[in-house]
Amino acid sequence: MTAVLEGKNLVRDYHIGGGLFGRSKIVHAVKGVSFSVEKGKTLAVVGESGCGKSTLARMITMIDAPTSGELLIDGERVDIAHRGLSKAMRRKVQIVFQNPYGSLNPRQKIGDVLAEPLLLNTDLSASERRDRAMQMLKKVGLGSEHFNRYPHMFSGGQRQRIAIARALMVNPSLLVLDEPVSALDLSVQAQILNLLADLQDEFGLTYVFISHDLSVVRYIADDVMVMYFGEVVEYGPREQVFSVPQHSYTRTLFAATPKSDVDSIRARLAKRAGLALA
Repeated sequence: MTAVLEGKNLVRDYHIGGGLFGRSKIVHAVKGVSFSVEKGKTLAVVGESGCGKSTLARMITMIDAPTSGELLIDGERVDIAHRGLSKAMRRKVQIVFQNPYGSLNPRQKIGDVLAEPLLLNTDLSASERRDRAMQMLKKVGLGSEHFNRYPHMFSGGQRQRIAIARALMVNPSLLVLDEPVSALDLSVQAQILNLLADLQDEFGLTYVFISHDLSVVRYIADDVMVMYFGEVVEYGPREQVFSVPQHSYTRTLFAATPKSDVDSIRARLAKRAGLALA
């Protein structure tokens, strides 16, 4: 299989000023991370807040340049620090954020939200942009009646569908999904995850899925990469990582994750009721 995305020993440092009398210091946010994601597959990046996964996402989406190391997309080396980015390269990678409402302009109608990437990145006419936006609305489970509505008129799950539709408007090969379901109710989470799986199959999309929710990761990932203080401490196929975790930090993460089966939920409720009566 062809690797859509490759990271080779990626490093990202931040220089923080020390104020009037203090010394500046360097924060090592990402320390020598390497990975590869094949076409049509999903790599889940897992870890607690501050582990470096969001910094890694900023490098993959070409917002920040690596301090050192190589990032390759479709086999082409990305070097935004020295060469900049072509429109074609920018179209290849899109991102879906955690908060769908915060990522949508509240003053824009949904049709304009979807058509804007086409206006900036293609030479399509206004009628062609409208047709593409209408088609994409249907792909994500919404209808033509939603085209002229504003973001505040939608539920959280619907807004995330709109955010996904916007990311797909320019036919990217890679989607970075930054905690895309963590702000949603459980039932809505399942709907969005099923939608992402269907879209991946239909369009041959490659995903980098950033999350701290291991139950979600187990559902959607092909490979799992566990990060801890900027380093990769475990990396491998999903079932291997979940069934036989090798690193102590991975085992700690799994132990801290509540089990979601019915018997486990009943046991937690019974224990809670017992504590309340004590």
